[in-house]
Amino acid sequence: MSGLTVAVLGLGEAGSRLASDLTAAGAEVRGYDPLGGGTPADAVAGSDVVLSVNSARDAVEAADGARGTLGQKALYADLNTTAPALKREVAELVGEPRFADVALLGPVPVRGLNTPALASGGAAQAFAEALGPLGMPVDVVSGHAGDAATLKLLRSVFMKGLAASAIESVRAAEAVGHAEWLKQEIAAVIGRPLLDRLLVGSQAHAVRRVDEMEAARDLLLELGIEPRIAEASAALLGEIAKESS
Repeated sequence: MSGLTVAVLGLGEAGSRLASDLTAAGAEVRGYDPLGGGTPADAVAGSDVVLSVNSARDAVEAADGARGTLGQKALYADLNTTAPALKREVAELVGEPRFADVALLGPVPVRGLNTPALASGGAAQAFAEALGPLGMPVDVVSGHAGDAATLKLLRSVFMKGLAASAIESVRAAEAVGHAEWLKQEIAAVIGRPLLDRLLVGSQAHAVRRVDEMEAARDLLLELGIEPRIAEASAALLGEIAKESS
């Protein structure tokens, strides 16, 4: 048993899986979701670690609702995929020394607590020491909030660009009646599991990934890089989101 008390703010697919795995690993878990009643403050009070697994749009509101009952020795980790500037805003709200900017590098509903993570910020090392023994592989990249978010978004340019490329080529192959042949060709290079993840995941999570790629686009612009791939990926994901709505 870990003896750790963890508040999970946001019980969607990712948050629910993390909460379940943390419970199985021996932590006491307190969950909060905007649709489920209660308040973030109720879940946070008395917790050693707070995991914010909301949408990027709700990250600041969640932190603001939690900070009043966040203990002096507790740490607050924001696991949302969002812009570095927003991570720094959350850090200011809860206090930089107890904030961890965490970037999850994989599909959390599939991998759960075993999802590899990057961590930065004042409490990055403390986060690694708290979650590592429970099963999460954490790579501490720096003590500055926003650095983990930056690396995640740069990775997303490639991963979501790869997904957009697969989607566009497969759609064209469907138009000429040879979609399965093309899927086999792509799978020979990247593997069928990754191909399926790119195609299915983009369809299922298009709305959230539009926000992610828009944040990546803005980051590239700040860095002086023309965001050709990020821009195109965001546009394609936007089309998919409209088709699914």
